[in-house]
Amino acid sequence: MRKVLVLEDEDSIRSFVVLNLNRAGYETVEASSGEEALEKLKQNPDIRLALLDVMLPGIDGFEVCRQIRASDSKVGIIMLTARTQEMDKVTGLMTGADDYVTKPFSPAELTARVDALYRRLGGESAPASNGDEISQPPFLLNCHNRVLFKNGKRIKLTQVEYSVMHLFMTNPRQPISREEILDRIWGREYYGEVKIVDVNVRRLRLKVEDDPTNPSYITTVWGFGYKWNVG
Repeated sequence: MRKVLVLEDEDSIRSFVVLNLNRAGYETVEASSGEEALEKLKQNPDIRLALLDVMLPGIDGFEVCRQIRASDSKVGIIMLTARTQEMDKVTGLMTGADDYVTKPFSPAELTARVDALYRRLGGESAPASNGDEISQPPFLLNCHNRVLFKNGKRIKLTQVEYSVMHLFMTNPRQPISREEILDRIWGREYYGEVKIVDVNVRRLRLKVEDDPTNPSYITTVWGFGYKWNVG
């Protein structure tokens, strides 16, 4: 069973989300506070995906996201944000979320975004390459375990970040458009904005670059997309 955590303090919204996810074939675990969400995650280690409301009393959705990522969890994370909270979208993605859904959202949009991320978690966006490893010094990508190393030291990646790195490393020194990255990683049915590509690249730069403010491995192709300058 595909298990999803739903963290939302408003009962009506949480019930709406749970109802539609259940109809789509997901098993849901509900939480009305950040504290309860973290406890439910401990009690249900088979949760693969979490929907986290941003605005909560006590521990908010950002902090829940940070703690999930700090635990090196492979859980996929979608933030639920209000339409006016533009900075919350970026903040949520920079703290480790994989996607965000803006309220109010339709049942079709919600289930499509959950379905798309669930497929990413399953690795469909990164088919196996020839062999289990891609070696492009100083980087080594283990495609079997979905792990990246730099100079022999592991770099912690989310599953979506891994998929982006796999796309870069299988297309070295080739400019790739933001739209192609979006289609290849998030899927053509993705409802969201192309800015999610830019935020994931920002996160990757913080992890892989010697100097993220002056990137040399992941460079911008202005007006087009990005290029991986290794290999």
